[in-house]
Amino acid sequence: MGASVLITLREGLEISLVLAILATSLVRAGRADALRPMWVGAGAAMVVCVVGGVAFHLAVGEFEGKSEQLIEGVLAASAAIVLTWMIFWMRRNARGMSSELRAKLDAATTPTAVALIAFVATAREGFETVLFLLGAETGSSSGAAVVVGGLIGLAIAAALGVAVYRRGQHLNLATFFKVTGVLLIFFAAGLVGKAFHEFRELFGFQSGWLISPPVWEITSGPLAEGTLFDFLNGMFGWSSNPEPIRAIAYLAYLVPVLWLFLAGTRTASTGRPPVPKAAAGAADVHASSATATTAP
Repeated sequence: MGASVLITLREGLEISLVLAILATSLVRAGRADALRPMWVGAGAAMVVCVVGGVAFHLAVGEFEGKSEQLIEGVLAASAAIVLTWMIFWMRRNARGMSSELRAKLDAATTPTAVALIAFVATAREGFETVLFLLGAETGSSSGAAVVVGGLIGLAIAAALGVAVYRRGQHLNLATFFKVTGVLLIFFAAGLVGKAFHEFRELFGFQSGWLISPPVWEITSGPLAEGTLFDFLNGMFGWSSNPEPIRAIAYLAYLVPVLWLFLAGTRTASTGRPPVPKAAAGAADVHASSATATTAP
């Protein structure tokens, strides 16, 4: 559940910020009448994402054996790749997101065009969220736990989105996105380990030094079963008896990606002027302090 809370909290806040930018820009441009089409477009995108995610989940549940291992391996690997891309893309491009959305709104002269912009912007984040949640479900938690955790994360994200819209200058979004970025890298490392585990079983590798003995084997206690185990397993890919190939894959991803992420944030913080602590409205908040990890 912990992983799904983090995923929807992070992605949900990004959606909230995008909608806040759109709403603020429309109001400032004297186009408050276009707010309703914006919400219709965003709502339609959310429905499409939920329906698509449920349909895919139900379809995957029908597979067993090799097919299940293939789908879970591909899903875990795909989620890790997209998650990594999203984290670094956000760090590079968040600063210009506000101006980009404003330019699109300026070109959108009809309610339908505004609804389409909101639909596309929301759907992109929504489908990413669905992919990550599916990866979290196949990794450890049950579908019910993932759904509950996802709803909790979305509720918190919605509250933070409203706070950003109203009092954004008092929230340090840069720190938020930096911390969640680090946690999501650990989560993605767990997905990479999961993918190698599934592909190993798929191709029938059952022996050898990459398979056995396990790196460690814990048979009892909170690290082997129970609430703490479930949290660590879902959040960080923890296993009580990981085969060497899984541990190697985990570290081979985690160490360089985490180093690149943290090194990039240090470079950005020393190579650019300080981010203003106050901003006028949600759009300016996102353009300055919501640069995620670029200005910690």
